[in-house]
Formats: sequence, structure tokens, C-alpha cells
Amino acid sequence: MKVLEQNSVTQIIQDSLDKSMSYAEYRNLVTYLVETEATSGAEHTKALINYTMLNDRRMKRWDKTIKVSEEVIDKMQEQDREVTWLVLTESWCGDAAHVMPVMNKLAGLSSKINFKVVLRDDNQDLMNEFLTNGSQSIPKLIAIDKETDAVLYTYGPRPSIATKMVEDYKEEHGVLTPKFKEDLQRWYNKDKGQTAIKDLIKLIQEN
Repeated sequence: MKVLEQNSVTQIIQDSLDKSMSYAEYRNLVTYLVETEATSGAEHTKALINYTMLNDRRMKRWDKTIKVSEEVIDKMQEQDREVTWLVLTESWCGDAAHVMPVMNKLAGLSSKINFKVVLRDDNQDLMNEFLTNGSQSIPKLIAIDKETDAVLYTYGPRPSIATKMVEDYKEEHGVLTPKFKEDLQRWYNKDKGQTAIKDLIKLIQEN
């Protein structure tokens, strides 16, 4: 039964990979959506269109400003396993706008990592295989061994510190308030992608 389940997941992953795009193509898509006052995903509300516009600006900034240490560069270049990083996202997702530029920066430091992007709402079978606490949370990175097709690890939707912030706030208050979301954005801006870098390096080294 487990073999059948694995074969099914492998096929779902392959189906999504067949229609995936590069990070550069994804960035071009988001810019096009902004120019046409649109958004990706199943819903097309004014709020989501505005979030897409905001996220395009965020990603432009992070693409230019994320810094990595020499130690991180060395660790990424030591990567010897060929891996595909397949990321589920949508243009309106605030967490994705902060985290995906980090993923792309690290992937670009290794010739062994192929970074591919798919849209969540167009890949529901894949999303439902990689839920976070039962939720279709994005961004979600799935690391796939190119030789065996095995899923090595997953990451997302938030860096470890941000995840704890969200969990602690939900435990105390039940729901995330607009004020908390503003605080979370401030944390992202102050952190400058460094927690996500540490998290991903740890996952790579453990796998």
C-alpha cells in the first residue's frame, strides 16, 4: 500500500513539474499581473490584486538586497545531491513575497538545485499532499531527489521564528489580527531573510 501511495505522490509531483516555471518566469508573471491589475489564484478580489502589487514591490526589493555570508556560499556550493526545489505559491501571498527571494538566492548558489514554481490553485492535488497542520499554507517548498524522486524535506510557509510568533499569538488570541500582521511584516523587514537562510541550510545539511 505504501508503495502505491508513493507512486501516486511521485506522479502528482511530476504532473506539477511538467507545468512548472522558473523563478524568473514567476517574477515576470507577477509583474504582468500588476500591470493588468490582476492576481493569480481562484479568487480575484480587489484586496488580492492590491496584495499582488505590494508583493511585487517586496520581491523586487528582496531580490536586490538579500545578503548571504561567505559561510553560506561555501555550504551551498558543497551541496552534492541533485535536487529540485518545487515551490507552491500565489502572487497575493505576503509570506511568499518575503521567503521566495531567499529560496531563489540560495538555489542560485548551487549548480545542484533546480528551482521551480507552481501556483497553488492550479495544483490542488500537489497542495493537498503537503498541507501544514491541515491547511493549504503557502509558500511550500518540496525538495525532490532528482535520482530517486524521493521527497527529502519540505519547508514553509514561514521561517521558524515567524512560525513560532504566529503559533504563540494564535494560542493566546485565537486569530491573527491586522495589528499582528503588521508586526509580522516588520519582523520580516528587520530579519532580512536571515532566519529562512539558516532554516534552509539546516534542512540541506540534515538531508
